[in-house]
Amino acid sequence: MTYQRLTTATLVAGALALASWSSAAMAEPTSTYSLIDRVSGADGGWDFASFDAVRGRVYVARTNAVMALDVATNKVTPQLAPANGGHQVLAVNNGAEVLETDGKTNLARFIDANSGAVLAEVATGKKPDAALIDPATGLLVVMNPGDGSVSLIDPVKHMLVGSITVGGSLEVGVADGKGLVYVNIEDKNEIAILDIRQRSVVGHIALTGCDGPTGLAFVAGGTRLLSACANGAAVVSDPIARHALRTLAIAQKPDTVLYDVKRGLAFIPCGEGYLMIVEAAAPNAIRVAGRVETVPSARTGALDPSTGKIYLPSAHFLPPVAPAKRGQAEPGSFAMLVVAPSK
Repeated sequence: MTYQRLTTATLVAGALALASWSSAAMAEPTSTYSLIDRVSGADGGWDFASFDAVRGRVYVARTNAVMALDVATNKVTPQLAPANGGHQVLAVNNGAEVLETDGKTNLARFIDANSGAVLAEVATGKKPDAALIDPATGLLVVMNPGDGSVSLIDPVKHMLVGSITVGGSLEVGVADGKGLVYVNIEDKNEIAILDIRQRSVVGHIALTGCDGPTGLAFVAGGTRLLSACANGAAVVSDPIARHALRTLAIAQKPDTVLYDVKRGLAFIPCGEGYLMIVEAAAPNAIRVAGRVETVPSARTGALDPSTGKIYLPSAHFLPPVAPAKRGQAEPGSFAMLVVAPSK
C-alpha cells in the first residue's frame, strides 16, 4: 500500500456509494460493535498492522519506526526499531522476532522483539510491501509491487531462498495452508495464484466489478476469498473454481480485510470513515451486516482473535491547501482506534 490521503472528490463519490446501503440490506450481525477507545501515539505515517498473540501486542509499520501497543495495558512503544518507509510488520519465530518490510531500502529486516535490535537484513525486490507466513513451507512471502516479484525468505536462517516473477502492483496475499498463496494485483484487478514450493504462478482469478483490489482474506472456512476494492466493492471468489461469485457494496478506499474465525465475521476498514462488517461464516450467505463509524484515515488494522477487538491506526487530516492535493496530518492526532463487540 502507498501512503494515500483522501481528496474531496473521493469523499463526494463515497457519499453516493453510502446512499446505496439501505438499512434493509444490512441486518445486525450476531454481535454489535462500537468504538470503545482511542490510544494516542506518535505523529507520522503508517501502513499495515498485525497482532501478536504470543506477546499480546499490536505492531504497526510506521513510516520511520516499528510501533508496538501492549493490548493489556495500552502502553505504546513508539519506536521499537527504526524503519525507512515501513509497510508490513509480522511476529515471527514464535514472537521472538518481528519482520519489517522496508519500502525505501528494499530490505526485509528481522528485529529482536525485546530489545528492538536489528538482527538481520535480507534484500528483497523493489518496494517490499505486504508479507505473510506460508504455513506449508514455513517461508515468509514478501510482495514487491515495485517490480512485480515475490521474495521467499527463510525466517529462521534470515536468508533469501527464492523468488517468483508475478508482474503488476502486488498487494495483500493469503496462504491456503497447502502451499498455495493468493495475491491481489491492484493494477490488473485480479488475484494471482502462486505455488510456493514450485516457485511459479499457477493461475489467476479475474475480479469482476473490482477496481484496485488491496485487502484479501480467506473466509467461510477457507472456501471463499474476500477482496476489498478501492471502488467501493468487495468481491467474493471461489479459490478452487478460480472465478468471482458475487460483489458486495462497501465504502470506498479500503486497504485490508480482517477475518475473525471465531465469530465468522470479516471487517473491512474503509477510507470513508467506516469499518464494514461482513457476515462470512457460510460460503453461500456472505453479506454486509453493518458498519461502525471511524475516521477516513483508518484503512488498515489488526484483529485480536481472542477478544474480537479490532485495532485501527488513524489520524485526523487537515483539508489540502492549493496546490497540494493532500492535506497534512494534524499534529498530535495519531491514535489507535479500538472497536469491540458488545456481546
